[in-house]
Amino acid sequence: MKKDLKIYISLILVSIFLLTIFPVASTANADVRPVYLVELEGTITAGQKSFLERQVELALQNDAQLFLLQMNTPGGLVDATLEINELFLNAEIPIAVLVAPSGAIAGSAGAFIIISSDIAAMAPGTTVGAAQPIAISPEGTSAADEKTTIFYSTHLRSMAREKGRPEDIAEKFVTENLTLDAREALDKGVIEYLARDVSDLLQQLDGAVIEKQGQTYRLSPADAPIIQDEMTLSERLQNWISDPQIAFLVLMLGVLGIYFGLGAPGTIVPEVSGVILVVLGIYGIGLFDTNTTGIVLLLLGVGLIIAEIFTSGFGILGIGGSLSLVAGAVLLPMEPLMARDWYSTFLVTVVGTVLGLVLIVIFVAQRVIHSRKIWTGGSAYFNPPEKGIVVRDLNPEGMIKARGELWKARSEDGKTIETGTEVEVVRAETLNLWVKPLDSKKDME
Repeated sequence: MKKDLKIYISLILVSIFLLTIFPVASTANADVRPVYLVELEGTITAGQKSFLERQVELALQNDAQLFLLQMNTPGGLVDATLEINELFLNAEIPIAVLVAPSGAIAGSAGAFIIISSDIAAMAPGTTVGAAQPIAISPEGTSAADEKTTIFYSTHLRSMAREKGRPEDIAEKFVTENLTLDAREALDKGVIEYLARDVSDLLQQLDGAVIEKQGQTYRLSPADAPIIQDEMTLSERLQNWISDPQIAFLVLMLGVLGIYFGLGAPGTIVPEVSGVILVVLGIYGIGLFDTNTTGIVLLLLGVGLIIAEIFTSGFGILGIGGSLSLVAGAVLLPMEPLMARDWYSTFLVTVVGTVLGLVLIVIFVAQRVIHSRKIWTGGSAYFNPPEKGIVVRDLNPEGMIKARGELWKARSEDGKTIETGTEVEVVRAETLNLWVKPLDSKKDME
């Protein structure tokens, strides 16, 4: 009995212990603030910048303790890079940048992003630097002029001073195209950590204290939940179109479309497509911002649809306008005070409306084309005549008079029919008549 009693008491104590531990562990895990992770691969573009802006904003809204960017980039657009620098420097959350995996690079624009971060790390086998600006000319690429080089080197030096990193090394990234591997960057103080991957870096950062803009941030990211998001449709389109190579090809296709359209008046398709592609190409090379491009495309779409109403474009203007409306709606920036669900609903509404317009335009175009091929029956007054007299030589086109009306006519066999000749109507398409000389003998019989 005593032995059984001891067993029961032991089970009860173990149960109480487990019931006590698990709720505490659950509560402790719930109190760990998340880490926002973004993976940036390839060229730095306007789409990448928009995505980072939205992710930093979401990280702040969800009280994240750290924003972590895993990066592998050869460089990118200057405007997008400088805006990312501004975003990272002023974000009210610690920003960590990890160049990974092994073999990844942080070239050119990537070096600027590394310097502007609060925590910089690289995986073994990675490199950073080579940030000298270049100039592009018909002869090829060359180093930018001294004024441009001085500006960007001073800007990078200023950010390095703000973040406590070696100013001379940062300056040499621009002036001398200096490149460092991960261990050299660590030894020279360009980065603070050498980490194999995200998990390794988060373990090393556990317990770290970050000072930023007068605020102290204590990190405990080792066991924190990691949140990752995907690009929206708008960000994907921006990322694709703002790639310099894609933007150039789109711009050239647009110019060619307009050229061939003007060379063959009445084709309509090349001109409409060309104008849309030119607007997208101009945006891609950075002359338009996202907001301006969206508005231009929306206005272009409305204009093309109105033109379709007042011209016989057989639906081509309407379809082009509809596509322009969709592209403009996608590129319109998300309003900061609007919920994300609202934006998704807005896009669905736009796409649904445009699809409806396209169906209507296609239906109307089909009816117009059909009506041009057959004569629409009506009263006797609107039926084509059977005979007439040529009042203007048919060579092979001219005019005939029938039932007191003037009709546009064409010689059926292409031969000239002189004025005064009586003709017989062979067939009619809308208000155009095909005729042949009347057989007088047959007529007398």
